[in-house]
Amino acid sequence: MNPIPLKQAFASLFLALFALGVACAAQEPPYFVTYSHSMEEPGNLEISFKGVQASPKNANSFVSETMELEYGAQAWWTTELYLSGQHTSHDSTIFTGYRWENRFRPLMREHFINPVLYVEFEHVSFADKSLLEVTGHDSIFDYQLSNAQARSEVEKSLELKLILSSNTHGWNISENFIAEKDLNEPEPWEFGYALAVSRPFALSARSRACVFCRENFTGGLELYGGLGTLEGFGLRATSHYLGPVVGFNIPSGPTINFAPTIGLNDNSIGFAYRFTVSYEIQQIFGRIHGAFR
Repeated sequence: MNPIPLKQAFASLFLALFALGVACAAQEPPYFVTYSHSMEEPGNLEISFKGVQASPKNANSFVSETMELEYGAQAWWTTELYLSGQHTSHDSTIFTGYRWENRFRPLMREHFINPVLYVEFEHVSFADKSLLEVTGHDSIFDYQLSNAQARSEVEKSLELKLILSSNTHGWNISENFIAEKDLNEPEPWEFGYALAVSRPFALSARSRACVFCRENFTGGLELYGGLGTLEGFGLRATSHYLGPVVGFNIPSGPTINFAPTIGLNDNSIGFAYRFTVSYEIQQIFGRIHGAFR
């Protein structure tokens, strides 16, 4: 499959953002890397399993799995714990590390643009293949190392994001700017981006309850990649990905998201399948307290 020209991908997505113009709330967008201004409801716990399956060029195919525990601490504060692992064909199955994420929303009312501040501590090995973000000069060559080689190096890093998100006429438009710093080594800051748009297939619900109604499905487009480092900012020697996203919100059940993702240049994985299954438990501690009364 020939890669899509990077400039063409940027132009297409930015034209889509511009054409939408820019408020109305919908279910959480089905993004895999990009964050919107949606926050977890206070007291609710969402359990998610995020997977990536890919067969990089000149490397063994792999399946990466990340368990995500997202808790609404306050209306303005959502905290999450990530536990990641991966299985590489003809190699091994390993645990690759954990992440602790916190998102803070300074403006609670809906605005033209809704900012969210993101802070994350990462403790992951170089064998991590979760593709939760792309920064710096991440490339396909990182996936050509064996698990034994890659797991020997563990990175402790600080990741910051500025999340900007808008809702208009059922559409969500989200832009993320990412900055990451290795806390172990005197390496320069690494940068990345994520852009996405999405919309439910129908904005109003039917009078009768049903599972496969259009309002339970959301579709969109997501673009993300690296922006080099503080010493070499830009698109040179970076990787970028583009793909449609589809979400299926099963009433009173889990939410399933799926995205076939295309690498846009030779530094990227050619093709990857991304999927998420998540389930929200409302007022988790209230339920636990009630169970013991």
